[in-house]
Amino acid sequence: MQQLHSDLWVVDSPLRFGGIEVGARMTVVRLPDSQLLLHSPIAATADLVREVTALGPVAYLVAPNRLHHLFIGDWKQACPDAAVYVAPGLDTKRADLAIAGVLTDEPEPGWKGTLDQVLLAGFPFASEVVFFHRPSATLIATDLAFNIGSSSPLLTRLAFRLIGTNGRLAPTLLERILVRDRPAFRQSLERILEWPFDRVVVAHGEVSEKGGREDLVRGYSWVLGKVRDV
Repeated sequence: MQQLHSDLWVVDSPLRFGGIEVGARMTVVRLPDSQLLLHSPIAATADLVREVTALGPVAYLVAPNRLHHLFIGDWKQACPDAAVYVAPGLDTKRADLAIAGVLTDEPEPGWKGTLDQVLLAGFPFASEVVFFHRPSATLIATDLAFNIGSSSPLLTRLAFRLIGTNGRLAPTLLERILVRDRPAFRQSLERILEWPFDRVVVAHGEVSEKGGREDLVRGYSWVLGKVRDV
């Protein structure tokens, strides 16, 4: 586990998608009552469960978009008292889960004050909910952007270069196709950019410690416009 702040950690694991190693990242948030929220859980190995629960009791398991849900059930089995919250659409897709709630633009009472959130409108393929960790001024996303850098395998770097990430924090070219309602999507991005963040945590690639806001503005210039004060 890599600690980014006194109450914020990330954990990485291998993950292949379409034959390409893209990696996966879980973010662990410790709330003021010492309970934990796991964002985009990765495989629940026995060692990782022990390491995580040593930080505090797991109270919330969050599947932040329609693609990041594979290991929620394993964590629920390991932490049966944890409440499961999912992105819109997963409540029907994962009928096997005991779901406590569907994520919206409003933080749940259990993490309100520590995490803010925005549901990306106009992007039904992912239905992603993006979070802002107030104490560390960190944006926590999943597939809003990717940050495939020099630490990734050569084949991964080449594949992501072809789809437009260019070795820095950026969305892929696929977002231009998958976003269905650009005005609604832009409004969601504008709300996200109101948060005072610089660090950006994504699910695939490296954590962007600095310049994350500027990179997102550049990457989404096709929605936000070419000129914007960041």
